[in-house]
Amino acid sequence: MQIFSKLVRGLAWMAAFLFVAAGVMLTYEVVARYFFTKPTIWAAELSQLCLIWGSLVAMAWALGERRHIAVDAVVSHLSPAVRRWTDAVAMLVIAWLSAMVVWKGGDIFLDSFERGRTTGSMLDLPSWVAELAVPFGFAVLFVQAVVEALRAAAGHNTVPDDIGEGGHFE
Repeated sequence: MQIFSKLVRGLAWMAAFLFVAAGVMLTYEVVARYFFTKPTIWAAELSQLCLIWGSLVAMAWALGERRHIAVDAVVSHLSPAVRRWTDAVAMLVIAWLSAMVVWKGGDIFLDSFERGRTTGSMLDLPSWVAELAVPFGFAVLFVQAVVEALRAAAGHNTVPDDIGEGGHFE
């Protein structure tokens, strides 16, 4: 379990780096294009790859740290014990949906890989580079959702009892 937690934390740091890299690339592109009239052929596509991978590899961390958007209009009126059970059910739904995305996303990735599809841009990168992020990110999310469901079912307080105004945890 600790190895997986370290993996998720490492992926979160990787996502942070990728977001910063995308910002640097796009800033460079703007300066190159508008100040020197020398646009790049790589900045837009590589920054898109950074944003795709960064978003998808950070999902498990966001779930584990409860940094995702949660609608608590009904849940906030439930007892803490019932909240934990609804949390377990929600985590199982997330796990199931993640498994479906891994399955279908994996099919898309394999098809692109086998056919040698490319992006068709000036860089002409293989399409599978971006498409692999989907099954990979959702596979990690699947495992994190199962971990969270088991924690909730075991009675560990995964959902704070003190949900504040507007759904913010205090």
